[in-house]
Amino acid sequence: MKIIVQKFGGSSLAFTSGREQAAKKVKEAIQQGYSPVVVVSAMGRKGQPYATDTLIAFAKQVNLDVKSRELDLLMSCGEVISTVILSQTLNKLGLETIALTGAQAGIITDENFGETRIISVNPERIMREIEAGHIPVVAGFQGISESNEVTTLGRGGSDTTAAALGAALKAEFVEIFTDVDGVMTADPQIVPTARPIKTASYEDVCEMAHEGAKVIHPRAAEIARRERIPIKVRSTFSDAEGTLIKDIGLEDGLMEIHGDRPVTGIAQRNNIIFFKIIPRLQLENATGLGAFKVVADQGISVDFINVKPDLISFVVDERSAEKTRQILDLWDYKYEISNDYCKITLVGGGMTGRPGVMAKIVEALAGEAIPIYQSTDSRSTISVLVKERDEIRAIKALHRIFELDRE
Repeated sequence: MKIIVQKFGGSSLAFTSGREQAAKKVKEAIQQGYSPVVVVSAMGRKGQPYATDTLIAFAKQVNLDVKSRELDLLMSCGEVISTVILSQTLNKLGLETIALTGAQAGIITDENFGETRIISVNPERIMREIEAGHIPVVAGFQGISESNEVTTLGRGGSDTTAAALGAALKAEFVEIFTDVDGVMTADPQIVPTARPIKTASYEDVCEMAHEGAKVIHPRAAEIARRERIPIKVRSTFSDAEGTLIKDIGLEDGLMEIHGDRPVTGIAQRNNIIFFKIIPRLQLENATGLGAFKVVADQGISVDFINVKPDLISFVVDERSAEKTRQILDLWDYKYEISNDYCKITLVGGGMTGRPGVMAKIVEALAGEAIPIYQSTDSRSTISVLVKERDEIRAIKALHRIFELDRE
């Protein structure tokens, strides 16, 4: 039995035409000899009737302070609706299905409502349904705790469901269907010449996902990397091959060579807030360094750390900004904040130990008169902090200088 997991995103399921295309992909998998397990997101995006954001907004019209437990219960409804509707679409094609909630599919989580993590997956029910000739259609983004509380996995959690089920079922691969033709070299809405990456490593895709690329959730990529489950990212609306995410390296004793470019793709985050801490004593930054501990004690992650004799600064996600302000106020730190920066990250295992990458970044941005306010790097990434007003020009310039529009 060759099992695959096929996950369909909300944009694929929002309209009848998209659901029919999704059903066609499921039928094609069966014709190719696979036993598919289907995972679905809530239908549509913000403003559409059954989208998760719409459900949240509905509850908050009644009470802004909705308890996290009740919010999880509400948010799980969107995916449940999708399971039933897509199941009926498949039934019309003559396929036998069974719609399952995350709990019925065996997804066991902790109780960190809104951002739960999967503790374990019990695939017995799904295996029974497959053996009975049914196609399981599973509500993504959700599970159940050991004390029987309905939980959700956070934004993009349906990808995580698909990867976790793929691992538990020992699937041949996981297919993530979306509205673009794969993992792109950059956001195609910013760079029209961006192209799908044919093959990418788990590491590169994890980095791109963490740094803002929205095609696959970082946690899903991490599960796939750990369990070595190949992932295909494809479009629901075309027959393009998409992106294959897998181990890139030694296979069957041969080393795969994937071009000579150091950069695989570009990701960006503009939902960040810049904090500048003013030391209590001028030119004595030690009087401000304690800010890092008080922020860390609240579970807040900081980025782009800069420590100078007269300056301490860092960046946090927008969603953590108010909590950061509150804790700094509580400890009587003086600070300034700004929301007009964005973080642009170049990702690629090929840049490891390769000289000249930063020089090309500087050349590209200087050619557009775009100042770099800060930079940071890791083994396979280089990130720069630029003004948000320069974001589009910066990404286009970097995409061009590294020839990412070329096969």
